Amino acid sequence: MIKAMTAGVAALLLCAAASAQEYPSRPIRVLVPFAPGGVVDTSTRILTNKLQERLGWQFVVDNRPGGNGFIAVQTAARGAPDGYTLLSAHTGEFAVNPHMFKSVPYDFEKDFTSIIMVSDAPMLVVVNVKSPINSFKELVAAAKASPGKLTFGSPGTGSVNHIATEWLVHAAGMKALHVPYKGGAPAVSAVAANEVTFTVAGLPGVLPHLDGKRVKVLGITTAKRTPQTQSWSTAQESGIPGVDASIWVGLFAPKGTPKAIVDRIYKESVEVLKLPDVKERYATVGGADAVAMPAAAFNARVKKDSERYGKVMKEVGIQPQ
Repeated sequence: MIKAMTAGVAALLLCAAASAQEYPSRPIRVLVPFAPGGVVDTSTRILTNKLQERLGWQFVVDNRPGGNGFIAVQTAARGAPDGYTLLSAHTGEFAVNPHMFKSVPYDFEKDFTSIIMVSDAPMLVVVNVKSPINSFKELVAAAKASPGKLTFGSPGTGSVNHIATEWLVHAAGMKALHVPYKGGAPAVSAVAANEVTFTVAGLPGVLPHLDGKRVKVLGITTAKRTPQTQSWSTAQESGIPGVDASIWVGLFAPKGTPKAIVDRIYKESVEVLKLPDVKERYATVGGADAVAMPAAAFNARVKKDSERYGKVMKEVGIQPQ
């Protein structure tokens, strides 16, 4: 009987190996919880376009915005675990949503297998180009001079941008009124139109307004500067303690996807993310580092971020909806 069991296991391993060698034999759908043009979509397309160019793999990037990411993430969780349904998600879906909502229709550990953290990017704090505020210190001073009168826009209540801004405001001892918009681009546009004082956003949404000289950058939300953000100071450098918020983007598969297939996607993605032209594209288009973090370290990062954002939300009094 033991021999039969051993033979059965061996057969399964051989089938898995053969499946991985044949993979992919048809287009791979990658679900994205946001509209085209944002941080997650940009990061996803840089990776999939290069994989397609190098390997001939075909991808369909399936943008499913709305519902705080629930629509895309839940669809991916229900997908067949065969490597042909993947999810590209960011900090908000797995580190913020579980603290923001009483009921989340997916579970990170039970429903997904992490493949790779693809990119990691600071968020930019921006104001209208004509604003008299030119630095973090001046933003804090303006807020304290007129308590509660400063406003900030976000892509919506509970978005990672919103919680990162609440973290910044709380750590600086400021008061500011939150004004939610339907996406990151509208929030930056609101700053450009002088509807709100400032917003916190990823580079892809800021860049058109920055190039058009409609907004200016006060600084970044990460603890350290990156090569692409050397000219902008961090909140910590400006005397705002503890703030270290970024937008990472990662690739995930439905739980149960064969390890051989997950390992192959990881291996090929690492090779692509090492390429100088890919690194440059992440830096210039997304303001991001091409990270290529393996699953174990990525899972630890998700857990760490979840703990930090949960703590911030309790401190500022944000109750689960």
